[in-house]
Amino acid sequence: MKKTTLLFLLLLTQITFGYNKITKTQKLATTCKVWGFLKYYHPNVADGSKNWDEQLFTILPEVEKAQTKEEFSLVLEKWIASQGEVKAYEATKPDSKVEYFIKNLDLKWLDDSKVFSKTLSKKLKFIEENRFQGKQHNVQYGAHDASLLEFINEVKYPNFKWSDENLRLLTLFRYWNYVEYFFPYKYQMDQKWDIILNEMLPRFIASESEIDFHLAIKELSAKLNDTHTSFGTNKMFDRFGDKWMPINIKIIDEKVIVTGFQNDSLAKIDDYKIGDVITKIDGKTISQLIKENKKYGEGSNKSAVLDKLYWLFVMGKSNVGEIEFNRDGTKSIKTIKRYPYQDLKIQFKEKEKWNVLTDNIGYVNMGDLTEADVPLMMEQLKNTKAIIFDIRNYPQGTNYAIAEYLNPEPKEFVKFIEPDLSFAGRYIWRNGIETCGKINPDYYKGKVVLLVNEKSISHSEYTAMTLQVAPNATIIGSQTAGADGANTRFEIIKGLQTSFTCYGVFYPNKKETQRIGIVPNIEVKQTIKGIQEGRDEILDEAIRFINK
Repeated sequence: MKKTTLLFLLLLTQITFGYNKITKTQKLATTCKVWGFLKYYHPNVADGSKNWDEQLFTILPEVEKAQTKEEFSLVLEKWIASQGEVKAYEATKPDSKVEYFIKNLDLKWLDDSKVFSKTLSKKLKFIEENRFQGKQHNVQYGAHDASLLEFINEVKYPNFKWSDENLRLLTLFRYWNYVEYFFPYKYQMDQKWDIILNEMLPRFIASESEIDFHLAIKELSAKLNDTHTSFGTNKMFDRFGDKWMPINIKIIDEKVIVTGFQNDSLAKIDDYKIGDVITKIDGKTISQLIKENKKYGEGSNKSAVLDKLYWLFVMGKSNVGEIEFNRDGTKSIKTIKRYPYQDLKIQFKEKEKWNVLTDNIGYVNMGDLTEADVPLMMEQLKNTKAIIFDIRNYPQGTNYAIAEYLNPEPKEFVKFIEPDLSFAGRYIWRNGIETCGKINPDYYKGKVVLLVNEKSISHSEYTAMTLQVAPNATIIGSQTAGADGANTRFEIIKGLQTSFTCYGVFYPNKKETQRIGIVPNIEVKQTIKGIQEGRDEILDEAIRFINK
């Protein structure tokens, strides 16, 4: 053989080998996807007859050994074959009466030629086409609330050790696949979910400490862009502290504004005043703190993220801290005290459930009103020229009862999607459109005004949707939290609690509420000046609107 030919063959071998070489992140990301896919699709896995965690732990060393795409595909092929035969069946035709929602369903990765051989892709597609049709072993509708999803029959690992890489990967793999198949708003996230998997894998592989591992989960959950999402453990206190300032705050223009006190006596010790503008905490500006920790903010939109980061500013590790603040145009620096939560002895001020304001305007505090209160409330407010329903809080399930007084007839106001457990990742539009109200010729004829802001979340937003279909209804305020629908709470592994929205809520025309929230007809935002002057600018605008 000529020397030039030999060199060419050696070069070709190197190029081919290099092209087919597969990285650790590629292998683990793909294993995560295949493991989750088989968990919910393979007939001999989805029925619960396998210890699926142990199967993962068994295959991971083989995945680690694989150096090329071909070797990796062969490992997965053998693994899938070991689960037993998948029998072909004649797929039932889609029910013409059922309307499917498929924006979340994305199985194009089954044909990824960068990591799969053609043979492996063909086997995976066959499993999809002949997927499990029985009762899922690891996911079901709630036993007590049929609208809630529950992730069940998962080993909790009571002796869970964060230092075990296999268990860290299991945590990630479980959570990633919960979201992949059962989070209705995956298609609305800022980043694609598979890109997030590749981005976060190194964080889980190389966690340097338990708090580093927990922060990785916190960052992962924030990427859902869902205000319902939450993750927190006691280890978070090691990072952010467990001592509290005795104040309530609002973030405006990257400044922390004191809006109230959790305990008047404790707040008086450090001479806090409503309207104080805090610009630095322990030497860091508010914008610095936001920039460093925004990745941990679990929210559907910017205002919701900032609202959920409140703990970042009122908590600290030490009993004392230093703040820089502006009061009456003067900048000052002072030392302040922080307290263990139980020592705050938070004072909840009593509020009237409803009353009549000047100019014969009714006002209802929806956070305290109960369903039993509704008949008396409406009787006492029936002759007012307008009723303001303040939904900048969390209502007590009064929306349907109130709607019967506000509408002359039933009104359509919401449409839902719910997961199709026979085809993980696909959703079904719930039959019909939900209505509220009843035939009522003696319905309330005055103006109806709804007040909302970033504190309006979930049932608050659902309440706003219910009441906004009333004749002459107007929404005033600012962007809501953008997380409507039921919030399912679950434990990924022992001690790691989290949550996210589990079914979708839309307007009757199928317009989304997630991330967008309930859009005000008249936008009004609270300002620093308004807080300092003791004014409720959203309520003030409502009164102006009613009287003009």
